Amino acid sequence: MTATELATRKCAACSGKTLPLSPEKVRELLTLVPLWKLTSDGTRISRSWRVLDFVTGLDFFRRIGDVAEAEDHHPDLHLTNYRDVTVELWTHAANGLTENDFIIAAKIDALEQPKLKG
Repeated sequence: MTATELATRKCAACSGKTLPLSPEKVRELLTLVPLWKLTSDGTRISRSWRVLDFVTGLDFFRRIGDVAEAEDHHPDLHLTNYRDVTVELWTHAANGLTENDFIIAAKIDALEQPKLKG
């Protein structure tokens, strides 16, 4: 599978019975979204950008929100220092990572990327 193929997939509905991926599967899927990093506890992936300005960050979040709503899978969005943008993905129902998180990461990577500072 490629990142492009991953981005064309749809998120599956999750329930309290949804299990997180194995560490091996997480490592495999991370190769498809190499700009995303596994958090130290291994339960989330994140990616950060330093965007041009506050408005650029908000616009990027709006576009990410459109993707998240369409997939019914919602990331944690952080905007600090008025232009430092971080997106964290994990599946609440699984209390860890599922394929849905990697699908959303690939879809975010496929968006027009925000204008960056410097």
